Amino acid sequence: MTMDPQALKQAVAQAAVDYIEPWLTPDSVIGVGTGSTADLFIDALCLRRGSFRAAVASSERTAERLRQGGVTVLTLNDVASMPVYVDGADEINPALEMIKGGGGALTREKIVASVAERFLCIVDASKQVEWLGRFPLPIEVLPMAVASVMRRAVALGGQPSIRTGFVTDNGNPIIDVAGLKIIDAAGLEAELDHLPGVVTNGIFALRRADVALVAGPRGVETLLSH
Repeated sequence: MTMDPQALKQAVAQAAVDYIEPWLTPDSVIGVGTGSTADLFIDALCLRRGSFRAAVASSERTAERLRQGGVTVLTLNDVASMPVYVDGADEINPALEMIKGGGGALTREKIVASVAERFLCIVDASKQVEWLGRFPLPIEVLPMAVASVMRRAVALGGQPSIRTGFVTDNGNPIIDVAGLKIIDAAGLEAELDHLPGVVTNGIFALRRADVALVAGPRGVETLLSH
């Protein structure tokens, strides 16, 4: 398979639609993430819009793309459960723990993922890492907590910066923390989420992926969490 990044994203997006085929039923609702790979998954999913009931989107951007493709979009409050949530990642380790939030939708992504029975992560091989942290960790915070959370990030060994010119769909800023080497991903996720003023952080370890589809030079590989 070509190593062209766009071709790899296209391949894994199509593989994801094929993978979730058993859950595309007339009454099923599919959770859909946000990002460049998720966009391609949406485009492929929309071609199958007659085979499932609706979708729940993790961002306004995703909701709009789904609607443009003819898919009914429900709010999460309208849905009791979903068979699967499909999303990309900025990094993923061998335990299928991830850093997400490069696109700024981490809070809604984490909420939607929490309701799904399965989390399917779709990435190209460049996103695979031995440990998380090379990609700056996003933290969504309430505006008044920016300085206090940045001080805590420094104390943890990170180099925090405000994401300039950006607010989330929830109206909050994001702090990106570079320079971390995250060994205990679940522990750091819990610690950061307990800081006053933190809405959520981009570590997905407490709710990691159940399955990852990884597009690389040998095609699309399927990895299962252990």
